[in-house]
Amino acid sequence: MAEALRVGIAGLGTVGASVARVLRDKAAELTRQCGRDIIVSAISARDRKRDRGIDLSSANWFDDPVKMAQTAEIDVFVELVGGDEGPARASVKAALEAGRHVVTANKALLAKHGVALAEIAEKKGVLLNYEAAVAGGIPVIKTMREAMAGNSVTRVFGILNGTCNYILTRMEAEGVSFDVVLKDAQRLGYAEADPTFDIEGHDTAHKLSILTSLAFGTKIAANDIYMEGISNITQADIRAAGDLGYRIKLLGVAQRTESGIEQRVHPTMVPTASVIAQVHGVTNAVAIETDILGELLLSGPGAGGNATASAVIGDIADIAKSRPGFQHGPVFGRPAKELRPYKKAQMRSHAGGYFIRLTVHDRIGVFAAIAKRMADNDISLESIVQHAVSGEAAAQKTVILVTHETTEAAVRKAVDGITKDGHLTDKPQVIRIERAG
Repeated sequence: MAEALRVGIAGLGTVGASVARVLRDKAAELTRQCGRDIIVSAISARDRKRDRGIDLSSANWFDDPVKMAQTAEIDVFVELVGGDEGPARASVKAALEAGRHVVTANKALLAKHGVALAEIAEKKGVLLNYEAAVAGGIPVIKTMREAMAGNSVTRVFGILNGTCNYILTRMEAEGVSFDVVLKDAQRLGYAEADPTFDIEGHDTAHKLSILTSLAFGTKIAANDIYMEGISNITQADIRAAGDLGYRIKLLGVAQRTESGIEQRVHPTMVPTASVIAQVHGVTNAVAIETDILGELLLSGPGAGGNATASAVIGDIADIAKSRPGFQHGPVFGRPAKELRPYKKAQMRSHAGGYFIRLTVHDRIGVFAAIAKRMADNDISLESIVQHAVSGEAAAQKTVILVTHETTEAAVRKAVDGITKDGHLTDKPQVIRIERAG
C-alpha cells in the first residue's frame, strides 16, 4: 500500500470540523477506496481550546496557517478559513509554491485570484481542487472539468444560493413577507446575521464567475456580472408570478453570444412546469446546456457542514488516488495561461420577455400613458392585467405587464419615462422571464 496521505486543515468551523470527523469515522472505507490511508497530521485554527466534538490531539497545531502550508509534515493543504485576502490567500499561495496539493471551499478567493493560483498549481504540477466552492455537495466542478470532454457549452445557469431559495420558497408557500422569512432564516442558521452577501446576489455571482470560466475558457470576471438581489421581491410579485404560471427564483446565468459572454444574477420568473422551478428550500441546482449532451441538470444540497464537507472529502480522495508522476489536468479545464480574456456581451434582446409591475394612481389617462411609453420604446406586450388595490390604498391600481422579446435598455427607458410622468405611487418592479428546462 502507498504511503499515507497527510492532510493539514486550516479552519475548524462547521465545515472543517465535519471534514476532520468524516476522515476519522470513514477512515477504513476511504482507505479501501483510495488504496492508501488518509490522516489529519496538522491543524490550524484561531482557538485551540474550543470543543469541536472530535479528538485532534494527534495532529500538530499551527497558529499560523501559512506556516502549516509550508511544512513538510503535510501533502495536502485544506483551506476552510474563508475570505479573498489575508490568511486564506497567503496560505493557499504558500502551499502551492511549496508543492503541496490544495483543496478549498473558498469561492470568493477563487473569484478574485483563481487564475493566478491556477498558474502556480500548474507550474508546480500539483492539484488545486475546489468542488465545495460551488453548489456545496453537487459535483458540478468535476462534471464540467472532467466528464464533458468534446462538449461545447452554450449556457450554464442555476440556483446557486440556498439562503435565497429558502426565502423565496417560504414566501410562496406561506404568503409571508421577505422580512419575516429572512428573520426566520437567520434564527435557523440558513442566513448570516448580516445577510447582504447572500440576498443581494454576491455569493451567487462569485460561484457563477467560476462556472463561466469552466464553461467558456475565459478568465474569471466576477466584477463584470450584472447583479440584482431578492430584497425587493414582494408578495405581490409572488402572487402575480403564480397567476401567470411562473415561479420566482434567484438565478445565475452565463451564456455565449455572438458579441461575447453574458453573465447575470437576478430574480427570474421560470415556468412552474420547468424542472428548475421544482427546486425548493436550501437545495441548489445547476443546468448545463451543450451541443452534444443537450441539457444536464444537477441538483442537491448546496450548503451546510455535511454537504460542503462531502465535496471537500471527494477532492481529498481524488488526490489520494493519484500517484507520483501522474499528469494532473488544468485547474479550470484549460491551461491557465490559455484562458482567454473575458469579453462582455453587448446588450441584446431577451427571448423570455419581462414582467413589469407598476402601482399607479387610479385616474383617467394613466393606462393610456403607460401603453404609449411601451410603444415609444418598441415594446410589444403579451398581456396586461389591472388589479384594484383595496383598503387605504383604494385610489391606486396595480398594473402588470408581460412583454414579448425586447431589450433591457428599452424596458428600463420605458419604466423611467412612466416614473417621470408622475403616475407611480411605489417603486416599479422589473423581473426577467427565463427560458428554463
